[in-house]
Amino acid sequence: MLWKGKFVKHAITYKDYMNIKDQKRTEDLRDKLNVFWELSGQKILAIDKNYDTSKGSPVFTINGKYTTRGWTEWTQGFQYGCAALQFDVTGREEFLTMARRHTVDKMASHVSHFGVHDHGFNNVSTYGNLLRLMNEGRIPEREWERNFYELALKVSGAVQAKRWTPIKDGGFMYSFNGPHSLFVDTIRTVRVLMVAHKLGHGLMGENDERSSLLHRGVVHALTTAKYSVYYGEGRDSYDTESRTVHECVFNTNDGNFRCPNSQQGYTGYSTWTRGLSWAMLGFAEELEFLETVGDDELEGLGSREEIEAIFLKAAKATCDCFIAKTASDGIPYWDTGAPLLYKLGDDYLEKRSDPYNTFEPVDSSAAVMGAQGLLRLGKYLLDKGDKEGEKYIQAGLLSSESIFSEPYLSTDLNHQGLILHSIYHRPNGWDHVPAGSTIPNGESSMWGDYHAMELGLYLQRLMDDQKYYTFFGSTERA
Repeated sequence: MLWKGKFVKHAITYKDYMNIKDQKRTEDLRDKLNVFWELSGQKILAIDKNYDTSKGSPVFTINGKYTTRGWTEWTQGFQYGCAALQFDVTGREEFLTMARRHTVDKMASHVSHFGVHDHGFNNVSTYGNLLRLMNEGRIPEREWERNFYELALKVSGAVQAKRWTPIKDGGFMYSFNGPHSLFVDTIRTVRVLMVAHKLGHGLMGENDERSSLLHRGVVHALTTAKYSVYYGEGRDSYDTESRTVHECVFNTNDGNFRCPNSQQGYTGYSTWTRGLSWAMLGFAEELEFLETVGDDELEGLGSREEIEAIFLKAAKATCDCFIAKTASDGIPYWDTGAPLLYKLGDDYLEKRSDPYNTFEPVDSSAAVMGAQGLLRLGKYLLDKGDKEGEKYIQAGLLSSESIFSEPYLSTDLNHQGLILHSIYHRPNGWDHVPAGSTIPNGESSMWGDYHAMELGLYLQRLMDDQKYYTFFGSTERA
C-alpha cells in the first residue's frame, strides 16, 4: 500500500511529478522519525536552557544558535508548541511541564495582540495543542485548566477577527502592513477563528452586534482563494499557470483589488514558495474542517458544495504548483522566479535540490509545510474516492523523506536547529550567509522546526493507528 489507513485502495505511479517513481509508505519513514524525535527532544531542552528570552522570541539561527529578529513576535508560540508536540509523541512529562509553564508565563500578550495577523500560529500551537491533549485524555482533566485554554482561544479568535477589511465581494483579515494588505500566510492562521467558533464564541461589536467567527473565517478564505491564488486563467499577463502571491493590495476607500505584491518573495508575479506552502496546508486543513460544520452554520455564505469547490480548487492549484516547481527530491527553492535560478541549468528541477549552490537558496521550511498540505489533500481526496489523491500522497511522502534526512535534518547537537536551510527574508538580506558561501544556507527557523514536528506527529499517528491529528482536535471533546 502507498499509505497506511483505510483510505488506501490501490497504487498508481506518477512519473511526471517531481521524482514520484517509487511507491512510498508512511512506514518507510519510521526509522527516520525515531532519529528525528531523539534529536528534537535534545534541541528543545538546549534552547530552553540557553536561550535568553529577554532579547525577544527566537526566530532563526545564526551559526547554529537561535537568535531574534525584530519584526513581530510571531514565533514564540512555535517554540513552546514544540514542547507540547514532543510530549505528545514521547510522553515525557518534562516537555509537558515546559509547554504548560511557558504558555502561562509568556503567551498572554499574544492572546490580546491586536497588531498582528499571527494568532493561529502563536495560540493554536500552544493553548490549542494543550487543549487537544486534554480532549484526547493524554493529560488529566482539570476544569480550571480547560477553561483557561478555552478562554485564551476564544479571545484570540475574536481579536484576530477584529482586523477586518471589507471589500466589494467579501473581506479579509489584514496583515501587519495595514488595512490594504492581504497576506497569503493568513490562510493558515485563520484556523484560530474556526477553533473559537467551535468553542461557542463570536466577535461582539458596537450595540452588541455579534459577528460569526466562522463566517469571517470562511469569507477570508474565499477572498484568499480568489485573489491570492492564480489558476492560469488570465488575470494578468503572467497568469499562465497556477501560482500564489504573497500580498494582495486593495484600495480601502472603494474595496477594489489593485495589484499583487510581495514582501518576502522576489516579485508579485512569481511564487514565494513559503507563501505557497502556507496556502497548500491552509486550504487542505479548511477542507477537513468544513466536514465538521453543519449546513445551517454556513447559511448566508453560499452552499457547502460551492465553498468546498472553491477551497478544493485552491488546494489543488497550490499543490500542483509546488509539484511542478520543486526539485526532484521535494525541496523547493525560495522563489520560483528568483533571478539567478537560470544559472542552475534548464534541468535544475529534474535534479535533487542543492542547498550549497552559489546562486539561489532553497527553503526547507516551505517543504515542511508543503508536505503536510500534500498529505492532507491526498487523504481528503482518497476519502472521497478520488484516485488523484495518491499523487499528492506520494509527493508529500517524497518531500517528507528528504526533510527527515541529511542534508536537511540537523544531526549536530551543537546546532540548535532541527531542519537546516530555511529562509526568512531574502529581499531584506536577513538570512545568514556563512563564510565561503554566496547564499544563505545551513540555518534553521522556529516555524520550520515546529512544522517539521507537526509533520512528524501527523505521520507518526498514521503509522501507529492513532487519532488523526487536526488543529480542530482542540474542540473535539471525548
